[in-house]
Amino acid sequence: MTQLRILKRIRSAAPSTLTLSAFLSVETPKVGSGATHRATSRLRSVTSLRQNMKSFTRIAAGSLRQPRQSLPRARHVCHSCRNLRLSRIEQRQFSQTAPSLTDSSGFKKYTLPRNFKPKEVNLPAKMASPPPPDPARKRLAYIALGSNLGDRIGWIEKACAELDARGIKVKRTSSLWETEPMYVLDQDRFVNGACEVETTLEPLALLDALQDIENSLGRKKIIDKGPRNIDLDILLYDNIKFNHERLTIPHIGIPEREFVLKPLAELIPDKPLDPDRPWTLTRDLLDALPSSTTPITTMTPLSAHHPPIMALNPARKTHVMGILNMTPDSFSDGGQNTSLEEQTLISNIRSFLDAGATMIDVGGQSTAPNCPEVSVEEELNRVLPAIKLIRSHFSDRPVLISVDTYRASVAEAAVAAGADIVNDVSGGSMDPEMLPTVARLGTTICLMHMRGTPATMNNLAEYPDSEGGLIGGIAKELVERVAAAERAGVRRWRIVLDPGLGFAKVGWQNVDVLRHLDELRFWPGLQGLPWLVGSSRKSFIGRVTGVPTPKERIWGTAATVAAAVQGGADVVRVHDVREMAQVVAMADAIWRY
Repeated sequence: MTQLRILKRIRSAAPSTLTLSAFLSVETPKVGSGATHRATSRLRSVTSLRQNMKSFTRIAAGSLRQPRQSLPRARHVCHSCRNLRLSRIEQRQFSQTAPSLTDSSGFKKYTLPRNFKPKEVNLPAKMASPPPPDPARKRLAYIALGSNLGDRIGWIEKACAELDARGIKVKRTSSLWETEPMYVLDQDRFVNGACEVETTLEPLALLDALQDIENSLGRKKIIDKGPRNIDLDILLYDNIKFNHERLTIPHIGIPEREFVLKPLAELIPDKPLDPDRPWTLTRDLLDALPSSTTPITTMTPLSAHHPPIMALNPARKTHVMGILNMTPDSFSDGGQNTSLEEQTLISNIRSFLDAGATMIDVGGQSTAPNCPEVSVEEELNRVLPAIKLIRSHFSDRPVLISVDTYRASVAEAAVAAGADIVNDVSGGSMDPEMLPTVARLGTTICLMHMRGTPATMNNLAEYPDSEGGLIGGIAKELVERVAAAERAGVRRWRIVLDPGLGFAKVGWQNVDVLRHLDELRFWPGLQGLPWLVGSSRKSFIGRVTGVPTPKERIWGTAATVAAAVQGGADVVRVHDVREMAQVVAMADAIWRY
């Protein structure tokens, strides 16, 4: 029996007021074993009441204290009665000996009319039934990536491609970090990272998918925590705690593992990892770890035939990038290479490599102010033959080729011809297809800081102190470009940065950038990324040294290259390769040990 009870106090005007309780109860068919609905605390659907009511109403009352005199007659009316439109309301005398609610003799039946239609009732939100679960709701999860066999970075990139192919969208990635093995020490160094994914899979189904990817990539588990070509673990899932014999979320090993916390701190530095301890953030757990005996470093792959850049390794060597402009109008060497015979061009490239260049940057569109923009076809006709020439004649040497372009179509054709790196002076802003194209190609990209276009950039060199000044302005805008690249699908470990000397920076602003390069390197959101600096022969050097001719600015360029190495540059882009390679060798000996 279900009873709907409504309490109303009735007081008379006499001094000896008697407090009474009136109850209205509605009997319905049994739904369970004595299920009871109380109207004063929880009201079920009126529509259900109308469909299931059998029906009669009982009214009863009992005294709450001893009366001092005979009781007056009372008419019992309540809002529920009016809403239900009962056929009549009982009037009766209440006394000290009123029957109890369990005594059926004290009740009368009242039948609802056949045309009864209850009023619409709006339930409070907290009383309404919860919405049914949406099986297609997207959830965020964080997955650890690891490898210490074979092409370690290649295995991790294949695993991320498999995640995307299975509908587990990789939204962002951390840097990749090289770390010493843990637990089982007699094995090779690991490459570790983490990725943020969006999925509709429940935790155990996601675990099944990750294990299937591991198996499809040929992982064979011989020793627990031992060598493996690929390792995928669920670290966090949609802010929940999950305990199962196969899976625990958050991952039980997070607090003790620097190789897990470093990548997570890049992705979610201010997120609590344990829902029961919301005051403990990712960065707090990382800071609580003891200092590593061997500092770990990020890794930026350049190509399959060359070691990655280790941007946090204090003993790393600086790359020398030789400039090969295939343009007639570049500011310091326009036309120098366009009219050369093939054998002479090959000889010049060989001199770059023999002098110590590890990279060659091929460009077919001048970015100097007031230079006309050439067609895509013309740019391709300039850069593709040079790239193919380098690949065909120097296949026995581990030379890295960079294509200097802000056009996606040129970048794609250059990579197909053999380029390893895309060097975009606009940071991916001048062609909306550049970042998605680079993401699809899986190529490393250098994002340079620039405002506007080469034609307008010098009019956009104001950096107000209220907006962070010069360094703060550059840093914030580069953080935005990194975020744009990540949204397009570019892996964080495939990004190199360039402060853009001479681009939307004039005169002494360029000197200030060199002074504060180390500050840019450790700016929040930019830590761990490698940097390229291109100061060679630029006009600010001429203004400081008083040398008007770009080709004669060798000594001034040498000072800026040394400053770049001291500030932490990983690559210096130069015209005078032989001289600057010597400067880099000396600067590395002083600051890289």
